[in-house]
Formats: sequence, structure tokens, C-alpha cells
Amino acid sequence: MKAFGFAGYSGAGKTTLIERLIPRFNALGLSVSVIKHTHHHFDLDRPGKDSWRHRQAGAREVLLACDARWALLHELRDAPEPTLEEQLGRLSPCDLVLIEGFKQTPVAKLEVFRPSLGKPPLWLDHPSIVAVASDVPIACPIPRFDLDDVAAIARFILDYLERPC
Repeated sequence: MKAFGFAGYSGAGKTTLIERLIPRFNALGLSVSVIKHTHHHFDLDRPGKDSWRHRQAGAREVLLACDARWALLHELRDAPEPTLEEQLGRLSPCDLVLIEGFKQTPVAKLEVFRPSLGKPPLWLDHPSIVAVASDVPIACPIPRFDLDDVAAIARFILDYLERPC
């Protein structure tokens, strides 16, 4: 599996860009999965549901399944958060994994940058950022794309992943 990441501050448009890229990659015949890292606690379950009750009782994993999808809820129970490599290993095989977040992890990524957020660019301090997509022209020493030029961004990602290591 090939992996490519996206970094940027909250509200920059990472999720929207990924959402727009997935159909382009699918149209090329690529199977795509996504790993999204969040700094916020989240729960896909609801208090009172059977699966929530099983987890509250101490189950380490609860698998929810129906005819349309399944989800595995794994409780860390004070274990460390899995690394990106460990998370990639848990995915079913696919052609491309798009990774949102994991700023500090050394995986090639594109920064989604909006100067209007008032935050400094990440590419200054993160050598794993290999390109920038912005809603306004900016000067930077790495490839820069208009945030709405999804076709050019998709081409860049695929070309980048084909480069020899």
C-alpha cells in the first residue's frame, strides 16, 4: 500500500480536499482508504447501546456488523496509541491510503494552508511536507497548488508516490 498524508491547522480544509480527491483516485481504478488522526477523544458508540455496555463492562474489542458495514471498536485501556505503521497494518489491502493528521510522523504529506487562519505555515518546520495547497498565492520553496485544483493535486500525489525512494 502506498500512503500520502495531509497536514494543516483545524479549519484549513484537509477533510474537504481528501473528500474531493477520493473520487478522482477511484475513477482511476484505485482502491482508497483513509486514516484520520484526531487529538480529541471520540466515540462512535452511544451510551446505553448494547455495544457501549459491552465496552463499559471491560471488553477490549467490540465488532459491530450489519449488511452494509462493520466497525471494530478497540479500547486501548491505558495502552499507548498505535503508531501510524501499526494502524496501516490493520487496514485491509488497498492501493492508496490517505492520512489526515500525524504532522510529526515522517510520511510525505501536503499541507493545506490558509493564511486567513493567522497561523504560520507548517512546511517551515516539517521536512515531511513536500507540497502546499493554498487558497491564495504564497511563496514557498516546495510545489504549491491552488486548493481548488484537485486534478493537479491528485497528479502530484500519484507522481510523487511513483518516485524511487
